[in-house]
Amino acid sequence: MPTLLIHHKVRDYAAWKAAFDQHATARRANGSQGGQLFRNAADPNDVVILLAWDLLERARLFVDSDDLREAMAQAGVAGYPDIWFLEETDRPTV
Repeated sequence: MPTLLIHHKVRDYAAWKAAFDQHATARRANGSQGGQLFRNAADPNDVVILLAWDLLERARLFVDSDDLREAMAQAGVAGYPDIWFLEETDRPTV
């Protein structure tokens, strides 16, 4: 299953998180299967997001969408995000 890894800074984590949660319907409608959020232990406004996607092509379209750019700007994303399209190769048990 394709996975998006997104890393960016936000101006205010609480405000960003509320906006991220509100955008869940759009992510789901575009193929997101859910994922995980992480914050840098030393900087709570430094965010990493892992999202599983149904199809790589749909993930790419979503990342390139005006809707996502607008949502990120309104949510307080600072600067440009780093985005990687990943394919899982293994799940080590330890």
